[in-house]
Amino acid sequence: MSDSNTTHFTNPSTFILLGIPGLEAAYVWISILFCTMYVTAILGNFTILFTVKIDPSLHGPMYYFLCMLAVTDLVESTSIVPKMLSIFWFNSREIDFRSCLTQLYFIHCFSGMESGIFVAMALDRYVAICDPLRHSTLLTKSIVAKIGLAMMLRSGLLALPFPLLVRQWPYCRTNIIPQSYCAHIAVVKLACANIHISSYYGLFVVLCVMGLDAIFIALSYTQIIRAIFSLPTKDARIKTFETCISHLCSILAFYMPSLFFSLMYRFVQNVPLHFHILIANVYLLMPPVLNPIIYGVRTKQIRDRLIRFFTRKGT
Repeated sequence: MSDSNTTHFTNPSTFILLGIPGLEAAYVWISILFCTMYVTAILGNFTILFTVKIDPSLHGPMYYFLCMLAVTDLVESTSIVPKMLSIFWFNSREIDFRSCLTQLYFIHCFSGMESGIFVAMALDRYVAICDPLRHSTLLTKSIVAKIGLAMMLRSGLLALPFPLLVRQWPYCRTNIIPQSYCAHIAVVKLACANIHISSYYGLFVVLCVMGLDAIFIALSYTQIIRAIFSLPTKDARIKTFETCISHLCSILAFYMPSLFFSLMYRFVQNVPLHFHILIANVYLLMPPVLNPIIYGVRTKQIRDRLIRFFTRKGT
């Protein structure tokens, strides 16, 4: 006798996103939190883009990379939050199979792109501190554009196998995803096939993208710290190091939750499911929220430009 609760299919037309199973009673408060974070991310990143656009003094490599980071954060957060809120507010749990694959691709593509942009920003800080006289000649607009294009192609190509692999697996158990968005590992776990290739490829991408990027960033900052300590006075060392604080804070906001979530998801088995899902959501939403706040507060040029703009508007 077949199980009436099991759906038998080869290629599902839709998936069902459960949201955060076990926390349905708190959906209103969770939705307020995520909506606030999303609005903060939208306003903050658009403010960064607007500030850099209207101020010619900010038209330099550091701020071009910052604009790339803002666009990446906007796309990544927009790819998941609207659907997430529709689950919490309207109980709209269905997501088309192709839409699920698209969301999955955007999540992995723009996460990888954000990691690559942090490497580019580390390169900018390295040149600015270790070879300041050649900074403007080494990092021209053309070179910055090529670096941005290279980061986009790398992340786009590495993320492409994720939806392709998901699409080829047969699904004969269920189409219910116990999360609020289409994460790669959560989708492939529904397949009734040997999914080791998907699991191994996901681990390969984590090591290839975030692992190598973290190594490049560490090497850059090793040279930066050596250059800082070679400066003659304490004030000069502090002032130079302060130009890196915003970048370091953004790196920590991106890599630490990512590392924690990846390790927890793969190796920790006794954590409740709803805690897994909350951590996954925060992991994706935290960088888009924090990056514009960090750079808006810590970067003097952006802070001063915003103060002048709003003071003039108020006057």
